[in-house]
Amino acid sequence: MRKLLVLALVGLAAQLVDGALGMAYGLTSSTLLLFAGVAPAAASASVHLAEIGTTLAAGVSHWRFGNVDWRVVGRIALPGAVGAFAGATFLSSISTESAAPWMAAILFTLGAYLLVRFSRPLRANRAAGRLRSRFLAPLGLVAGFVDATGGGGWGPVATPTLLVSGRMEPRKVIGSVDTSEFLVAGAASIGFLIGLGSEGFLLPTVAALLIGGLIAAPIAAWLVRIVPAQLLGAVIGGVIVLTNTRTLLRAGELGGPVPALAYTVLGAGWLVALVLATRALRRTRRARVTAEASLAAAQASGPAPDPAGPVAATEAAATASEEPRPLAAAVEG
Repeated sequence: MRKLLVLALVGLAAQLVDGALGMAYGLTSSTLLLFAGVAPAAASASVHLAEIGTTLAAGVSHWRFGNVDWRVVGRIALPGAVGAFAGATFLSSISTESAAPWMAAILFTLGAYLLVRFSRPLRANRAAGRLRSRFLAPLGLVAGFVDATGGGGWGPVATPTLLVSGRMEPRKVIGSVDTSEFLVAGAASIGFLIGLGSEGFLLPTVAALLIGGLIAAPIAAWLVRIVPAQLLGAVIGGVIVLTNTRTLLRAGELGGPVPALAYTVLGAGWLVALVLATRALRRTRRARVTAEASLAAAQASGPAPDPAGPVAATEAAATASEEPRPLAAAVEG
């Protein structure tokens, strides 16, 4: 019972992170399960089976709020499902000893990516046109494969890539990625079922993760309003990096002063990322306040102000609000 309670707390924490960042449910859950000693394939299989329920609930919510671009969902979900099935088959075919460092390396890389991603503002390319299948299909394929083999990665790979493209509203990016993840999680679960059999799924673990995630969903909706994702993303990225470093050091049989040196260097990098994230958050907030003040002044200056002023101010405010704001909060904004 104590273990199931811990796993439920893992699911709750992962959903809180996912609700605030629009990503990282599987990434956080898999990292914590690996840290608790769960086998890599069983951890990924259990997380993806639990995600079928959490992503279904998220997808329905996004659909009801009008946050889903079904054209994008159709073009990214199917390749993502293919990639996830292939990744699950690959992870199921290798031994636990071989899978542990492989999965830790993927999680380490994604954690480092989160550190970099949230230590600087996200620039949007508003001059670009519509997203095409030749862009979405490879993105879905890669994100799906990484998601299954790493126990997470669909959101960390797909969401920032679509945001950087600047061709979709942030709320549509988050809603479309979350909705398409339902199909990805289902395909990965089928792949694990074929490769591992039903015994590969730790059903009590799945139930605990699912219950924790469902409990956290409304809390995450409240949390996203008060916790800046700019800082939360950097914090979670550092935790994931340091946690998986332990597995990589063990796999490489590195002893002596190497572990202490590695943790020192990574800890210093984490601190730098937090400082940069804080500075980026402050700059964006100042830019947003200035843009909103300029817009208000332009609107109050007379009945026929220069149209370029309000438009420019509006675009500046929109750009500032999209950069390092919470990804899920962009839906609200």
